[in-house]
Amino acid sequence: MSYDSSIEWTEATWNPTTGCSPVSAGCTNCYARRLALRLQAMGNPNYADGFRLTLHEHMLGVPLSWRKPRMVFVNSMSDLFHTHVPFSFTDSVFETMRACPRHIFQLLTKRSAKLLAYARRLERWPENVWAGVTVEDARVKSRIADLRAVPAAVRFLSCEPLIADVGSLPLDGIHWVIVGGESGPGAREMKESWVQSIRRQCEDAGVAFFFKQWGGVRKDLTGRELNGQVYDELPELHPGLVAAESLLVGDAPRPGAQR
Repeated sequence: MSYDSSIEWTEATWNPTTGCSPVSAGCTNCYARRLALRLQAMGNPNYADGFRLTLHEHMLGVPLSWRKPRMVFVNSMSDLFHTHVPFSFTDSVFETMRACPRHIFQLLTKRSAKLLAYARRLERWPENVWAGVTVEDARVKSRIADLRAVPAAVRFLSCEPLIADVGSLPLDGIHWVIVGGESGPGAREMKESWVQSIRRQCEDAGVAFFFKQWGGVRKDLTGRELNGQVYDELPELHPGLVAAESLLVGDAPRPGAQR
């Protein structure tokens, strides 16, 4: 089974849990729900319950078998900090990530309070585990404050799907911002002015900016260019991380600011 990913800002996905439930407006047209139901119809055993939250003990050791260093998006089809994922299971996920220092693991959640609560339980946050929160509109910017208190080597924002102007972003302590429009059936509009505002704020703060897509019903037609170019910046890697340049997606540029 291949775990390679077509997501532009990572290289592989690993789903020790699958399924989720709505928590904010960004969940309305969830791509993972659509894909989970498709995989259920295809008979994939990990999606026998469709998009109902499910813990998969048999998936915990998967990254241990990957010899080549990879950037790994954890739970592209779920949320590790969902209310119904016990910390005991999260502990097992972290044990695997600690055992794989050759990989960089990217955690992304909309449940920032539980992310912070978990971080406070740890004696030490693993250097190869990045922490991120989704900020789809200004109403959920409070997630950023929780994220900034997490002692991860890299903290990032995913403004995808960007469904409204987020206004001023508190970027101190943030290393990377991903922006993307919603895609697929019912995709909501993303205005260029919202994107440009975030790009300028990142530039002023020395934060890496990654423009993933314009989105829309046919994202293959709208592309990824902004201002006539592709923005593929990645954060500066912490000196203590065991990570080679080969990990970087598409040899993307990295700004020098590690704030």
